[in-house]
Amino acid sequence: MTADRCLLDDAARVFFTRALRSGAVPVEVTTDRAPVYPSVIDEIVPAARHVLDQYANNRAEADHARLKARLRPMRGLKTIRSLRAIAAGHAFVQNLRRGHYELTADVAARDRVRLAFTELMPHL
Repeated sequence: MTADRCLLDDAARVFFTRALRSGAVPVEVTTDRAPVYPSVIDEIVPAARHVLDQYANNRAEADHARLKARLRPMRGLKTIRSLRAIAAGHAFVQNLRRGHYELTADVAARDRVRLAFTELMPHL
């Protein structure tokens, strides 16, 4: 194994180890076709299915399109404080749209955000 391959292998191992600390063990892992991933995934998460399909991560990329569209006119984020505020607000609105809160679970998807932000929502 070359020195570069060892460094990539170690970096991938550290990345996956840290990622697994913050959540549950995944059933499947989607990556690009980098040659270091299969061995590291088999070592760290042997039960997970390794997905290499070209457009398998499209849902995640499409989800970030709204956030990217918001950040483009702002020319990026200047401070960590603004990053936290924008990310928290974005996540909240996305979860409202998806009906993850009891507040809007029984409301049509197109009306969830509007109703969540009106003061009259409990009276409707």
